[in-house]
Amino acid sequence: MRKGIVVIFSFLMMACSELIDKPKNLVPKDTMAELLAEFAMNEQLGVVAENVNLDNATRYALQQKKIKGNDFVESYKYYTATGEIEKIVDNAQDIVLNKDPAAKIYIEKKLKENKNLPAFAR
Repeated sequence: MRKGIVVIFSFLMMACSELIDKPKNLVPKDTMAELLAEFAMNEQLGVVAENVNLDNATRYALQQKKIKGNDFVESYKYYTATGEIEKIVDNAQDIVLNKDPAAKIYIEKKLKENKNLPAFAR
């Protein structure tokens, strides 16, 4: 009886090894970082110019990479569940900083002003 419980428990542990299944059309990590960087820049464009349609900008970025919106969402959920999203966000931030070196100075200035700023808001 005891061996049967151990065997069943072992199968349950192996079956529950992942929180979420890998999507069929998983967006590669580097492409995901590029998209997140593009979305961040588009969002800032919306702050500067009020009449910018962010939905169209998002659709355009996805079309350029030939990625469906649902595939992006499922990939984002997967990377979040596996804990890989932090690396991807860091890579996206590097992409933004490479495109606009002045942003690095601005970010460092804001971090000095707000020392208690959480990591996800940096």
